[in-house]
Amino acid sequence: MGKTDDEKLAKLIKKNMAKAAKAKPKARKRYDPTLPPDSTDDDIERRDFFSEMKKREF
Repeated sequence: MGKTDDEKLAKLIKKNMAKAAKAKPKARKRYDPTLPPDSTDDDIERRDFFSEMKKREF
């Protein structure tokens, strides 16, 4: 890459970083404050594991 390409790339990176900083965070939908928070990956793995264990006979 030439010097001008590097400068263009640096300018584009700065522009994209500024745009990302301005972006609004996604608003979470709140249906009912008494509901538990959304599941995490660990919760999903645990749920899948126990659903498989329920299907098995010992």
